[in-house]
Amino acid sequence: MKKILVIHGPNLNLLGQREPDIYGKTTIDEINSELEKIARSRGVSLKIVQSNHEGDIVELIGKSRGEFGAILINPAAYTHTSVAIRDAISAVAIPAVEVHLSNIYAREEFRHTSLIAPVAMGQVSGFGKASYTLGLEAAIGLLK
Repeated sequence: MKKILVIHGPNLNLLGQREPDIYGKTTIDEINSELEKIARSRGVSLKIVQSNHEGDIVELIGKSRGEFGAILINPAAYTHTSVAIRDAISAVAIPAVEVHLSNIYAREEFRHTSLIAPVAMGQVSGFGKASYTLGLEAAIGLLK
């Protein structure tokens, strides 16, 4: 199955405007364009979604079984708080790659714990837009 579900979590729709000293000046549309370009060159299709709502993300993951071979997710603030997203990833048993624009381990202490990492195949953080492209390459490698 050569389809990857890409999930951008809360406030990522504000990229390019929100705290550019932390998240950079790249917009979500620029990230999505780069991901689509890479996916096309590798013969993979993407479904890209951004949501500020935890329940929507949980439902999206829950409905992904049988349609997607991997998940690329930036859970954003839900990284540190959402047992529901963690459990959804665990329940669908689809390999997931967690990504973050900033290095969450170099930031405030409450950001040092990811509830998602234990159920993800791996995590890429701290490389700005490249976290997404590196994460996508990892997700492509996980496709069955």
